[in-house]
Amino acid sequence: MNKLLTSMFAMAVASVTAFSAQAQEIKGDAKAGEQKIAMCIGCHGIQGYQASFPEIYRVPMISGQNAKYIVASLNAYKKGERKHPTMRGIAETLTEQDMADLAAYYEQHGNIKPATKAPKAPDAKVAALLQKGACISCHGDNFNKTVDPSYPKIAGQHKDYLFVALKSYKVENQATWGRSNGVMGGIAKQFTNAELKALSAYIAAQESELKVVPQPRFR
Repeated sequence: MNKLLTSMFAMAVASVTAFSAQAQEIKGDAKAGEQKIAMCIGCHGIQGYQASFPEIYRVPMISGQNAKYIVASLNAYKKGERKHPTMRGIAETLTEQDMADLAAYYEQHGNIKPATKAPKAPDAKVAALLQKGACISCHGDNFNKTVDPSYPKIAGQHKDYLFVALKSYKVENQATWGRSNGVMGGIAKQFTNAELKALSAYIAAQESELKVVPQPRFR
């Protein structure tokens, strides 16, 4: 299994490298992005805001997130690789420049301070799960310093969102829900939902570089 995961990670890095080379042609402008956030702040600019599909969970914190990951995730919604109807509908309205501008804005939004604390030691059960999933291979030792900026920072992210996101990689043949990703799908399907919940709780308890910056709904 470890050899399989290593091969899958190598393929993912190669794909990300190719995508990153293409993305470098479009430079994001944070000031331009600030003028394009109206469709974002209604969910991501409200502390504790909860989505209700396919279950209730807090929407992810995106202020301080890697810009390249934001672009990659928006493209995944636009292409239908991520099937959440609301996010797909929004992503379909965005140009590549819009995505780059929004990503540049949210990466620096809120003057995010770098995490300084080492991750809390997991108990034996969670440590075994982390090793089985090879989580640090992409997300880094403290889950803030990813090995490639096209991967997300996940330390301190809402545990209910992390759980729903991880479960979504196990979903198949659904028109309106699920995520298609060869690497994450292969990893998530190794775990029971109870194990994914334990992983999510541990990662959410770490010091985060992500946060919600309250913003007025309309400008």
